[in-house]
Amino acid sequence: MHGWGANAEDVASLLPYFQLPTYQFIFPNAPYPHPYSSVGKAWYELRNENMYLGLAESRQLLTEFLQSLESSTGVPLSRTILCGFSQGGAMTLEVGLKLPLAGLTVMSGYLHPDAVPTGKKEIPPTLVMHGTRDEVVPLSAAIKTRETLQSLGFAVDYIQFEAGHEINLQMLDALRNFVLKIIA
Repeated sequence: MHGWGANAEDVASLLPYFQLPTYQFIFPNAPYPHPYSSVGKAWYELRNENMYLGLAESRQLLTEFLQSLESSTGVPLSRTILCGFSQGGAMTLEVGLKLPLAGLTVMSGYLHPDAVPTGKKEIPPTLVMHGTRDEVVPLSAAIKTRETLQSLGFAVDYIQFEAGHEINLQMLDALRNFVLKIIA
């Protein structure tokens, strides 16, 4: 899933770099228009005066979309990996921690304050990746995500890259390896 201000076509353009020709990929667009871009989308508002406006609606829409995938693709959630960048990474955790998915991948994302479900015994295998020079989502957000999930007893793969707020080839390679490890 794309970040704030991008769209599904942005991340779909990375498909050749995954090098997973027998896997099915779906790139959803966020439901809201981006306030500063005619082609960009947003999962929810990020400006301070309206912080997180639309999050509940996006959570519901994304959950329903994911739950409908098996009937449209034939692939059950237990063989589905949810992946997102930045705001899409936050949505990956927001929704993915509550569904029986095969795995979660978060690139330059963050954990919303109430994203971790209470009473849940396990979460899907999770890969958190972040750039050490990220100027948009601070590295501390990734570290806090890892620490929060680990404090609850969940295993989290965590990788830092010498990178900014971006999806680079090293991240795509790590993502590919994670997918192959989880869904062989």
